[in-house]
Amino acid sequence: MITAVCFLALAQNVFGERRGKAWQRRGMELIISNGFRSELQLSWNRRNYRLPAINLGSGQLPKKPVGNVACPSPCCCSGGRSALQQFVWSPEGEQTCCMRSCLSHDPLGPSDSSSFCHLTHFTSSLKIQVIEDDRNNRGSEPFVTGVRGQVPPLVTTNFLVKDQGNASPRYIRCTSYNIPCTSDMAKQAQVPLAAVIKPLARLPPEEASPYVVDHGESGPLRCNRCKAYMCPFMQFVEGGRRFQCCFCSCVNDVPPQYFQHLDHTGKRVDAYDRPELSLGSYEFLATVDYCKNNKFPSPPAFIFMIDVSYNAIRTGLVRLLCEELKSLLDFLPREGGAEESAVRVGFVTYNKVLHFYNVKSSLAQPQMMVVSDVADVFVPLLDGFLVNVNESRAVITSLLDQIPEMFADTRETETVFAPVIQAGMEALKAAECAGKLFLFHTSLPIAEAPGKLKNRDDRKLINTDKEKTLFQPQTGAYQTLAKECVAQGCCVDLFLFPNQYVDVATLSVVPQLTGGSVYKYACFQAENDQERFLSDLRRDVQKVVGFDAVMRVRTSTGIRAVDFFGAFYMSNTTDVELAGLDGDKTVTVEFKHDDRLNEESGALLQVAGQRQGPGRKCGMSVSGYKKAAGKRVRSGERGLAEELVTSIDVAETNVFFYPRLLPLSTTEPPAVRASEERLSSGDIYLLENGLNLFLWVGASVQQGVVQSLFSVASFSQITSGLSVLPVLDNPLSKKVRGLIDSLRAQRSRYMKLIVVKQEDKLEMLFKHFLVEDKSLSGGASYVDFLCHMHKEIRQLLS
Repeated sequence: MITAVCFLALAQNVFGERRGKAWQRRGMELIISNGFRSELQLSWNRRNYRLPAINLGSGQLPKKPVGNVACPSPCCCSGGRSALQQFVWSPEGEQTCCMRSCLSHDPLGPSDSSSFCHLTHFTSSLKIQVIEDDRNNRGSEPFVTGVRGQVPPLVTTNFLVKDQGNASPRYIRCTSYNIPCTSDMAKQAQVPLAAVIKPLARLPPEEASPYVVDHGESGPLRCNRCKAYMCPFMQFVEGGRRFQCCFCSCVNDVPPQYFQHLDHTGKRVDAYDRPELSLGSYEFLATVDYCKNNKFPSPPAFIFMIDVSYNAIRTGLVRLLCEELKSLLDFLPREGGAEESAVRVGFVTYNKVLHFYNVKSSLAQPQMMVVSDVADVFVPLLDGFLVNVNESRAVITSLLDQIPEMFADTRETETVFAPVIQAGMEALKAAECAGKLFLFHTSLPIAEAPGKLKNRDDRKLINTDKEKTLFQPQTGAYQTLAKECVAQGCCVDLFLFPNQYVDVATLSVVPQLTGGSVYKYACFQAENDQERFLSDLRRDVQKVVGFDAVMRVRTSTGIRAVDFFGAFYMSNTTDVELAGLDGDKTVTVEFKHDDRLNEESGALLQVAGQRQGPGRKCGMSVSGYKKAAGKRVRSGERGLAEELVTSIDVAETNVFFYPRLLPLSTTEPPAVRASEERLSSGDIYLLENGLNLFLWVGASVQQGVVQSLFSVASFSQITSGLSVLPVLDNPLSKKVRGLIDSLRAQRSRYMKLIVVKQEDKLEMLFKHFLVEDKSLSGGASYVDFLCHMHKEIRQLLS
């Protein structure tokens, strides 16, 4: 069965969303339509903080600003730098209300629904008020997508979604839910118009998967001119015999088999019986026309490519990996309801040369074939290289037992890299299937071969104009290789285990462009880092994934997609080519005006995707409008950070840019501000940034707490840098370990725990993530930032 998904969004006065999911076992089409009215409500957001916001209503700027007015709050009248004057803009030019507030007040309170601009403020409360208010007000009832102009709950709120015409925010998150009428107004707003799209987002058990629609051999109904897919925004006319496209206004004939009468409101009488006419997300069965080369694809393959150089053997990586693969191969992705996975597997080991293995089920022992000509790599065997796990179980197990022993005495330190990817891609091409390469690599590829790299870790370039070169790929060879992989539907996941410089910026090019991921374990030692590595590997192998897809964004008149961000490749300005796409990846699309928007008809977005890779019935969601991506990286890791930031979802970027700080003194700890001022020496705090967990222990913590959590008698006996908490049979230990497990389950990568003692040397690393404080590099604190904003606003108003 081939399925496709459609995500739709109603035209509404806020930016609407729709999800279109199109995945098929043999080919797949994804549609997503999104609508929104062309009003603008500006709001500057910084890490969930509401900064000065201006509601421009129907798209008209206010006539004049209102000046200073009396402060209604006596407690705020201390004057000086510690107070902010709130100015209000009135569309009628009348003096309305204004607030003057101490910087100890909360800027995260609920936004005012009136058309005023106000400078929100701090609160003396420790918790982040906007998060708690959203949880209390919106966490108990389902979010109904059909309500026009409704902003979805925050990503920090657990909520259910009821699909009534718009796409679920799990699939599409917008940077704003109102857009300006004109490009000039958009420039004044300076808010990027974009959507973060997560096609294969996981749904909670309480939410149903999109309905499946079968249009038969004729396939889904589309506009003859712009090729947009049928959605709730299409308007049926002439008694239902024709429909007008909501994207290009073309009037199309309705096929006889699809005809239905209209009711007194102009809607089809079967509108609520057809998912494509009533829901924001749906799947449809795709025909062979939606498959690559009009041919149903073969089952995909996973190829495990293992570095067996001296470093990999010495650290225990090879033995640990081979042992894990014996059991992990039982959990390969499978079609919904299938008893076993259709994914085939293959194995390659390498150092300066490549070793292919024949694991055909009829063999008593695996056979090795060596390819030493890495300048012109080829696949030495076809039959027996890619096999079904269950059929070749005994031979695979024997191979995984033998690999650590075969290379136990190796002294080879040089490795190749590009030829390994080339070989894996050629194997998939020979098998006429798409798939994924899992590369486990330890060092800079300096062996004589294509893709050879040099060590360019020149610290003299740091803080100079040439520093940016350290963050750019060394050679264009890897980009060329990535293009070849995309054409074949070959996705690459890279696991790095360096003990010195490896040039992540260059090695990550292929994973980044093929929809893969990069995992880095510096100075890896099996006994210390195995939990993190194995957790990442298990999740990576088991997660839902689609291969060889092409996605296109369609918009109605007035706006157009101009920029795309994520782990994919684009050979032109319209088609997003996805060699692989998993449930953790997002695609961010930015839009700009090319004409004035009509406030009544609004604007629409639809994303269609074709997939030629079997996985399970998966949905591809698309539809959005806004962009949010930023970076904070250290020298030498720019490539890794860029690969991560551009493809993670809004929930993970939220904690990446504004880490979550949780005091553990309460039963259900609310997040508090990421500032040193919020830390109490008598408490313990857990901070997460999406990559690591920091357990900060105050110097004055009670002895009983220390004993219950760390099984030591005093604060001084706690081991700083501890990464594993002892398993103790007491409520506090169970609570903290349970919270850590819960946070890890929410993220796409395993977060390593680091215990930090107050006034310990590791505390400097911990404080780096207290982002409201002044940074070590001289960046302003959040309070200073607000003061600067206030000063700039006063200058503008004067």
